[in-house]
Amino acid sequence: MNDDELWAAIDHHRGRTADLLDDLSDDDWRRPSLCDGWTVRDVAAHLTLQQLGLGDLLREAFRHPAGLNTIIRESARRKAAAPTDQLIAEIRAMVGSRRTNFGVTAQETLIDILVHSLDIAVPLGRRLEMSPAVTAAALTRIRSYRGKSKARVFRPLPTSGLTLTATDIAWTDGSGPEVRGPIAALLMLATGRRAALDELSGAPVAALRDQM
Repeated sequence: MNDDELWAAIDHHRGRTADLLDDLSDDDWRRPSLCDGWTVRDVAAHLTLQQLGLGDLLREAFRHPAGLNTIIRESARRKAAAPTDQLIAEIRAMVGSRRTNFGVTAQETLIDILVHSLDIAVPLGRRLEMSPAVTAAALTRIRSYRGKSKARVFRPLPTSGLTLTATDIAWTDGSGPEVRGPIAALLMLATGRRAALDELSGAPVAALRDQM
């Protein structure tokens, strides 16, 4: 995907996610998300923080010197104190903007909105359709992180020795025993989400279930 296509997909999913959030009850906002220890509100708050500059990140690093994941977690929880309407409005306000967090590209911004929109929708039993082609682009980027620092934001899973094969688009990656399923489920697997396992098939799935 070129930059225009990436940003069009980001804008589309920001709008879809804001629409979903706008339809939630107060109880829904308090429900656990697919992110361990994060509520739906925490995840929504995190999505408002996709445009932090260097100065913002330095301030967060000063507050939370324990590392990147601590910065991500604590900044989201602090922002979650904002009113619901404000969180939704801030996500909508990013539509059309091409600003990213310092040090990342549009590809990481796409991964963030896709995965976290699923973190909200799936535990609430909501459908949030995603283009298989867009999802495949995000998953390809994630698979390229193997052994690199960007992989540290995801739950470590032993998927590097597996072949992942999508059943709803012509996409496959890796070598070794095969895991098959919809591309969105493979994206969830690659980012450590247990909820995808029931949609996957292949000999390694039972072992992955035990490890997760």
